[in-house]
Amino acid sequence: MKRHFREMGKDIQTEPFTVAGIGDMSGDVFGNGMLLSPAIKLIAAFDHRHIFIDPDPDPAVSFAERQRMFALGRSSWEDYDQSTLSKGGMIVPRGSKTVELTPEARAALGLEPEGGPVDGETLIRIVLSAPVELLWNGGIGTYVKAASQSHTDVGDASNDPVRIDVSDLRAQVIGEGGNLGFTQEARIAYALKGGRANTDALDNSGGVDLSDREVNLKILLNEVVKTEDLDPDGRNQLLEELTDTVADLVLEDNRTQSLAISLDEYRVRRGVDEFRELMAELSKAGFLDRVDEKLPSWEEIEDRRGQGLSLTRPELSVLLAYAKLHLKLEILGSDLPVDEAVSDYFIDYFPSRAVELVGLEKAGNHRLRREVTATQLTNDLVDLMGSTFIARVCRETGHAPAEVARAWFIASKISGHRELLEEIQKREHELPVAVAYRWMLGLSRVLERTTRWLLTSSDSQGSTQEVVDRNLEGLEILREAFGDVVSGEDRDVFNSRVTEVQNQGVDEQFA
Repeated sequence: MKRHFREMGKDIQTEPFTVAGIGDMSGDVFGNGMLLSPAIKLIAAFDHRHIFIDPDPDPAVSFAERQRMFALGRSSWEDYDQSTLSKGGMIVPRGSKTVELTPEARAALGLEPEGGPVDGETLIRIVLSAPVELLWNGGIGTYVKAASQSHTDVGDASNDPVRIDVSDLRAQVIGEGGNLGFTQEARIAYALKGGRANTDALDNSGGVDLSDREVNLKILLNEVVKTEDLDPDGRNQLLEELTDTVADLVLEDNRTQSLAISLDEYRVRRGVDEFRELMAELSKAGFLDRVDEKLPSWEEIEDRRGQGLSLTRPELSVLLAYAKLHLKLEILGSDLPVDEAVSDYFIDYFPSRAVELVGLEKAGNHRLRREVTATQLTNDLVDLMGSTFIARVCRETGHAPAEVARAWFIASKISGHRELLEEIQKREHELPVAVAYRWMLGLSRVLERTTRWLLTSSDSQGSTQEVVDRNLEGLEILREAFGDVVSGEDRDVFNSRVTEVQNQGVDEQFA
C-alpha cells in the first residue's frame, strides 16, 4: 500500500489518508493493517455483526482506540468507545432494518445531503462504494464483481445482498489482506479505469512466505536438534527470538515483489509485445491457461492499445507469478542450485544467527537446499529484470533459461548489482519516484547487455566463480579510470550523465 501511494505522491506514514474497511480490530489481517500507520483516518468499516462509521476521525485519537481494541483480543465494533467518535459517528447492527444516517455520515460516505433511511445491507454497499483513498479488505467473502458477472458467477451466495459492481467503487486504491475479496475481472476493470490494485495473491503473499520460512528454518535447526547440540526447548526459544528477523526478511520479499510490478508497468507502457510473446510461449508450453487466468486476448490487447491502455497491475501480477514459477522449475532441472558460486542465496535466506549455530557444513545438508536456492535466485532476477527478460533472451539467443540465469548471475556479480541496487533503494524515499525507477530500469538494461555478452563470449567458459573472478578485477580497474579512458563524444555523454545523477543529491562515486 505504501508503494501505491508513494507513486501517487503521498507518504501514508505521515500524511493523513481516508480508509474504508472490511473486518474488525479482532481480525489479524484487518487489525494489524489498521495499526500500521498513525495517519489512518478510518471512515467506515463492517464485519459480520456491525457497521462502524466515523465521519471525520482524529488520526491520533482513533489510532489509540484501535490499539486498545486490538489488545482486547476478541472484540467487535460494539466495543469501540463511542465517545471518541467524531461528530455524526455511529455504530449500528448489520441486521438493522432502518438506519437514519447523520448528515456527517452521509457526507463522509459520499451521499446526497437529503435522503431517507437505509437498511443494514444497503449501508454495507454504501460503505464499499465510499469515496475514500483506500479500501482495505481484511475480511472473508467476495464483495466486488465486474458488471459482466452475475452473482452466481462469483460463487459466494452469502454475500450476494451486499456485493457491488466495480463501477460503483470510488476508492483510489484497494488493498487485499484477505483472499478473494474482489474477482479478478473486477480488479482488471478497476485498474483499466485508473484504480490502483494488484492481486490478493501478491498483496497478502507475506503469509505464505512466512510459513515457508518457518518450515525451512525448523528443518535447518533439526540438524543440531538431532545431534542434541540444541534441545527442543532451546530451539523453540530461538525461533521466538528470531521472529522480528524473519518478519523483516518476509517484508523485504514483499517490497521487492511490489516493486517488480511497478517496473513492469513502465516496461509494458513502452511496449506490450514482449508480454504478449511471454503469454504465447507459456500457453504453448501448456504452462499457462490465458483464459482461466483472465488474461486478455490478442484482440483485446489491440483494442486497449488503441485507447492508450495496456496490461494492468492485476494482469502483470499474474504474469510475474508464472514467469517466476517457470524459471524456478527450469533452474531446478539444472545443476545451478548446487553451484557453489550461488550458495549465498541459500545461506542469506536464513537469519545469520541460525546459520552460525548450525554451521555451514550442516546447513548444507538441508533437504530443500536446491528449492530454496532456486527460489531466491529466481526472485532476485525477476524482481529487477521483469517477467519477460528470460523468455526474451532465450528466444533471441537460443540458450536455455537456466543458462541465461547463470549468465545473469555472473553479470550481477561483475556489475556489483546488489550493492548498486541497495544504494538506489536507500535513496528511494528522497528521490522522485520516476528518477528511482529510471535508475533501476537503467541498471536492468546494463545487466541484460552484460548477460547477452557473456552468453556469446568465450570469457564465460569455466566454472561460474572462475568467470566472475576473471572479469571482476579488470572491470573494477576500468570503472575507477573510466572517466579518463572514455573520450570524444562518449566522454561528454558520460560526464553529462554523471552530473545528471549528482544533481539528485548523491555523491560523485555513486554517480
